[in-house]
Amino acid sequence: MRASDLNRFVDLLREIVAEAAVLWWRFFDWLAMVEWRQLGIIAFLVFAFGVMLGYPEPAIWFVFVSFGVKVLAGGKRRAELQAKEATRQADVAELERRLMEAQMAALQAQVEPHFLFNTLALIGQLIETDPPQAARIHANLIEYLRSTLPQMRAPNGGTLKHQVELARAYLAIMQARMKERLQFSFDVPDYLENAVFPPTMLQILIENSIKHGLEPKIEGGRIDVRACLIDGTMHVDVQDNGIGFNMHAGEGVGLANIRERLRLLYGSRAELVIEMPLEGGALASIRVPYIVTEKAA
Repeated sequence: MRASDLNRFVDLLREIVAEAAVLWWRFFDWLAMVEWRQLGIIAFLVFAFGVMLGYPEPAIWFVFVSFGVKVLAGGKRRAELQAKEATRQADVAELERRLMEAQMAALQAQVEPHFLFNTLALIGQLIETDPPQAARIHANLIEYLRSTLPQMRAPNGGTLKHQVELARAYLAIMQARMKERLQFSFDVPDYLENAVFPPTMLQILIENSIKHGLEPKIEGGRIDVRACLIDGTMHVDVQDNGIGFNMHAGEGVGLANIRERLRLLYGSRAELVIEMPLEGGALASIRVPYIVTEKAA
């Protein structure tokens, strides 16, 4: 036999051995995980077919080896496989958590970018025409930024109290721009102030009310922000008396982001509800589980 033929034979033999080892370990893992009842049924079928085909001895050896391997090493191998699967599931859960955080960060970054620049431009104009008003808007802008920055760093997503502080400062700035065309009120009970509430959502609803409800209305209107607790669910409502919400026009980026972030944070336990009150205008309600921050608890 030539050297080349011998090398090919050795390579073929190695492949056969390697494939046999793979098949054996698959068979071994199957024995470890299969239930005794299923193994008994399979053994009976193998033995029956072996007898029918005239090969009872291989069938007997299959039954003997299968039961012997499962008794001697099946329990240990089963535990190893279960531990491996648990580790894999934990890794997948961690990746899903990181993906959710990345998605939330991306969604939260899509807040209206022109607000700050428009406010600074307004302050610049009023410095020459109405310095006291410029000073008031400047103070409101500082309060707005002071409320915003801690929420960006908050590990629990912020509280309703911080969101209300941010919304008050924002509406004060918008009121300075719209003057008598914008009025607003807040009705938030003290016991709800320390409840966890996702950042920027309340402001997005207010921005939406101003942009689509009040600004197109010549005389403007008012925005009422309310919060209440119903059966363990916190309702945070933003209602305006503007031109109303067009249910057939579809939702913009802001409302779509709120829905997606609520899904990522709470699954089916939270929702965004849009209604058209009989008296006119629009009502947007964010409903989330009532959770108090650890510090407050």
